[in-house]
Amino acid sequence: MAGLHITNLTCEYREKPIGIDVKNPKLSWQLESDRRATFQTAYQVQVSISKHFENSIWDTGKVESDQSIQLEYTGPIQSRTLYFTRVKVWDNYNRVSDWSEVSSWETAFLDHNEWEASWITPDETMMDPQSEEIFQLRKAFTLEKAVASARVYATAAGLYEAYINGKKVTENLLTPGWTSYQTRLQYQTYDVTELLSEGGNAVGVLLADGWYKGNLGWSNKRNIFGDQRAFLMQLHVKYVDGSEEVISTDPSWKASTGPIVSSELYHGEAYDARLEQAGWNQFEFDDTNWATCVVISLPFSHLVAQENWPTKVTETLRPVEVFVTTSGDTVMDMGQNMVGRMRFQVEAPKGTVITLEHAEVLDKDGNIYFGNLRKAKQCVTYVTKGEGVETFAPHFTFQGFRYVKVQGYPNQENSLDLSQFTGEVIHSDMPATGEFTCSDPLVNQLQKNIVWGQRGNFVDVPTDCPQRDERLGWTGDAQVFIRTALYNYQGAPFFKKWLRDLKADQLEDGGVPFVIPDLPNLMGGNSSSAAWGDAATVCPWTVYMVYGDKSVLEDQYDSMKAWVEYIRKQGENEFLWNTGFHFGDWLGLDAKENSYVGATPRDFIATAFYFHSTRILKNSAIVLEKYEDAAEYSSLLKKIKETFVREFISPTGRLVSPTQTAHVLALAFDLVEGETRKRVASDLNHLVIENDYHLTTGFVGTPYLCFALSENGYHDTAMKLLLQDSYPSWLYSVKKGATTIWEHWDSIKPDGSFWSDDMNSFNHYAYGAIGDWMYRRVAGLDMDESDVAYKKILIRPQFAGGKLTHARAEHQSLYGKMVSSWEWTKDEISVRVEIPANTTATIVLPNVHSEHLKENNVEVVHAEGVVQVENHDGDVRIEVRSGVYTFTYPNQMGSLDLFTKNSRVLDFLSSSKAMEVLEKHSPGISEKIGPFSHMKSYTLTCFAKEPTIQLSDLDGIIQEINEAIIAEKKETNHEYSKA
Repeated sequence: MAGLHITNLTCEYREKPIGIDVKNPKLSWQLESDRRATFQTAYQVQVSISKHFENSIWDTGKVESDQSIQLEYTGPIQSRTLYFTRVKVWDNYNRVSDWSEVSSWETAFLDHNEWEASWITPDETMMDPQSEEIFQLRKAFTLEKAVASARVYATAAGLYEAYINGKKVTENLLTPGWTSYQTRLQYQTYDVTELLSEGGNAVGVLLADGWYKGNLGWSNKRNIFGDQRAFLMQLHVKYVDGSEEVISTDPSWKASTGPIVSSELYHGEAYDARLEQAGWNQFEFDDTNWATCVVISLPFSHLVAQENWPTKVTETLRPVEVFVTTSGDTVMDMGQNMVGRMRFQVEAPKGTVITLEHAEVLDKDGNIYFGNLRKAKQCVTYVTKGEGVETFAPHFTFQGFRYVKVQGYPNQENSLDLSQFTGEVIHSDMPATGEFTCSDPLVNQLQKNIVWGQRGNFVDVPTDCPQRDERLGWTGDAQVFIRTALYNYQGAPFFKKWLRDLKADQLEDGGVPFVIPDLPNLMGGNSSSAAWGDAATVCPWTVYMVYGDKSVLEDQYDSMKAWVEYIRKQGENEFLWNTGFHFGDWLGLDAKENSYVGATPRDFIATAFYFHSTRILKNSAIVLEKYEDAAEYSSLLKKIKETFVREFISPTGRLVSPTQTAHVLALAFDLVEGETRKRVASDLNHLVIENDYHLTTGFVGTPYLCFALSENGYHDTAMKLLLQDSYPSWLYSVKKGATTIWEHWDSIKPDGSFWSDDMNSFNHYAYGAIGDWMYRRVAGLDMDESDVAYKKILIRPQFAGGKLTHARAEHQSLYGKMVSSWEWTKDEISVRVEIPANTTATIVLPNVHSEHLKENNVEVVHAEGVVQVENHDGDVRIEVRSGVYTFTYPNQMGSLDLFTKNSRVLDFLSSSKAMEVLEKHSPGISEKIGPFSHMKSYTLTCFAKEPTIQLSDLDGIIQEINEAIIAEKKETNHEYSKA
């Protein structure tokens, strides 16, 4: 029907996936409507093995329901079968849509016993299995009939690239990815129908060490998961006449080495084109002198179909400049700190050696800086064969870099031809789902840096850095950043895959290794830390909340429970975590000299996260209807909180630790209530103010800092933190030219020198967690957590008194595009929102009464799609259904009206110094308000009707008041207390 359409049919988050092994896959779709306030009232889904739906194998019939995401398919299912899907819906306007366009999904092997192939590797009597050289494997075969369709199912112990008849079967890179290899190994499915033909054919494979047996970690360890590369493949061919044939890996395959002399993830790749064997992956090639292959004993039971988004080249960049450094090096500048590889063309005599060395920054003298790479070489070497124009990009490695030192390129001493070089950006190919922009160009660059940092560190696993000899899946970094990550990109498959590895690598006692996949004894036997191991609970809960995918909780629940029980067993007091190793507030600026650990007590942090994880576990138990567990962990939660309060909070509401991070965690995790909460929030605010609006938080406190301020009446202070551009701050690095997030607040110091070489990544996304707050509090695009997956949207912009004049956030939820956008002028505020069909939204607009609020020049109460309007404490709350809405209202309220909702101002008015400032700007205000202890809403309301302080002047007045209060505290040398 015109005006109501079904779009974006997905299966397991993908459009038309092939090669899944989920027996009850989840189906989702979106509605598009030409009318506001559209929601689905019923649906019908059909699944067939025929594209024309002559016979449906699963038909829901008309189901009265508004469900349009995560619908579980419960029909019959078989391996290696293509299923077609279509959907129709009914809406609240009594419309029924046409059938959607036909979508599809295809299964791989639903049982590991369906593998007929053998794991193969070159015969070690003919080829050294520990050779650095990359293996080339091949198999020639003949197809006697016309081909109707063909699928390759392949994986490796190591990394592989597969070719058929000389053409790559996929653009995917670094396959099969990195998993907990002993328990889980992904295989991939490729449609290769177009690559095969009747007659002679050949499969060729490149086989490298990769994560499986290559160099990993900073200790030069190898063979962590296995000591022999191996390959596994089944090629299933269906002929036009209906018959089938399977070509598998077996001892008939041949093997050789080739031009890739070495390839390591950290060190780069060496390629000698003189060693190429032309046509090695084609039928006619003579492999008589190649080695034979042998079967190797590796399991099949741990094979799983591809879960994660594949790793690909997602963008290309051209160098923006070439220059010669003071040290005489020829260096290209890509203009962006990126992760990937360089592709280049060259025409040169045979044997010419070209070397590319990759680094992130220049030192203060303008020379390329390799110090922070530690043992990683990030070097690519190419030796020409001297036969015309040659093109090269490395196969099994990636680099983190902005600058490339070039050696040996023809005529580079005169002028390097930049047109011959291209940077290829590589990461897991997640669909982009979020955008944030505002009126401040430095903040916009910060958002770009956050996104580039995510791209560079989401290379199959969430790594901590992409350049040095580490690149590991640190749990702490992942859990603090996940909510930001899921705004920017569709990350459900990425995290679901990684969390299954976490569960697989979880220790027998429930502890969680620092990195996933685990590298045993990475930290000398230490294994489980608060805020790091809590990835076991935080990450699955976040995925569930953002996507409404209950299966992630079902998959991970035992792991989540095991982690909480692990904590519970630590030490003598089961309600307090004060034992074991912890990273603490890692890289906190209040750390002691020569320490990486911030000043916040580690048992304070550990117990706070114990409470946080227990609450998540309790909530997960409720979702999964595990009510006995829910009751048990509700009781445990109460006792942890009581113990925390006794241990870490004085009777007057003072925290034992005077750090920003301690106050942040107490507020963010709801460990303080009532007057104590107000005291802690006020103290946090003053800690920030007294540090001249600079933060001191590390990895643990930073993600929650601005939330703790904004949600407790100090959004103005949070905004000043965001907009601070001197060290330490988010914008300090931006002003220093950063194009990704740094590991340290001062990775480059004000004088241009570096933090120490030993741990100084310039692409380290953890501090990019501020992006979550920018989306949710600055732009105001949030979720009403009474439901999941943005079924109920919360739009609540906070304007920050003119510090920004506009902000906009967009996110593609499973229901469709959501937008929150606002503009602030001295005279008017305008808020534009977009709410997708089949959802509802609550829009909270500050400092306005509904009688002054219009939507598209219509009184808000009469606007189409508006369900309810309420005035509450100076705000207007508007309930709307789907559609695009534009709200406008005059920006002329008196500042005291704003003060009535702001606990800071109640603090201010208890200070004689603050009253002096207010009196200076508004003579007679003290008489109108009267003594603070007798302040009533009546007098405040009366004053608001006769405003003498305008909202546009508020910023300066608040800053003046803050300075006056600090001065007063210093004079009296005692802590001022709140009423």
